[in-house]
Amino acid sequence: MGSRENRRAGLRLHRAWPYRQRETPGKLSPPFQVGNQRIMEPSRPDSPIPHSAVRRLSLYLRQLEAFQKKDRRTLSSKQLGESLGLTDAQVRKDLTYFGQFGHPGIGYRVDELIPHIRRVLGTDRTLNVLLVGVGNLGRALIAYKGFERKGFRLTAVFDADPTKVSKKLAGFRIQPLAELTETIAQNSIRLGIIAVPVDVAQDVADTLVAAGIRGILNFAPVSLKVPPEVGVATVDLAVQLEQLSFQVNVAAAPPKTTGRS
Repeated sequence: MGSRENRRAGLRLHRAWPYRQRETPGKLSPPFQVGNQRIMEPSRPDSPIPHSAVRRLSLYLRQLEAFQKKDRRTLSSKQLGESLGLTDAQVRKDLTYFGQFGHPGIGYRVDELIPHIRRVLGTDRTLNVLLVGVGNLGRALIAYKGFERKGFRLTAVFDADPTKVSKKLAGFRIQPLAELTETIAQNSIRLGIIAVPVDVAQDVADTLVAAGIRGILNFAPVSLKVPPEVGVATVDLAVQLEQLSFQVNVAAAPPKTTGRS
């Protein structure tokens, strides 16, 4: 693939914006703004940012938070990389897409780098999220406490089943889809979670986008079609198990023999 194709395939980040991280790389538009807040300017605004680098940024944040709990004040790119099975060069390259964070002779200050990465990811403030689908998976997501710790607040829950609508669940009133637009506007919601059957997932995605949602976490095993300005991340548990099955089968396969018998 030539340099032109590489540029097109990269995520072009004029300013770091957390919602337009798509399943396939594309262009990122100007930053989403809440009030007077904007995401931190990257140091190289015209350079393509690989999707893999954005994914690793979340891993760096998780690892830095673990170091912080152990009262670790500073660490080098080598130490951060080794804790994640990466090279120090990879760590430095990824972080320089978003700014200059290191200090000569010191490395990275943990308490300083964590808020920087949170600003880039857009999680330095609490973001309201809605959920569509109150089946078994939806109920498990409602009970999950990890969202709040990462700055995501589940604000509203929706379902199309009339036997569920208006019932209370874990402190939420299950709302009909007809209330989507009003609820999104009232609560400044930009992120939505889809946990519905595959045959209605695209219709739900279309409804969310039309109502103003700009980032979708999709648990339905289907590729959603959305406008370029809308980000989609799909979690397909069966696909992940298939990948694990392949790794297990490869590891268990007898080694190939070469040469004449």
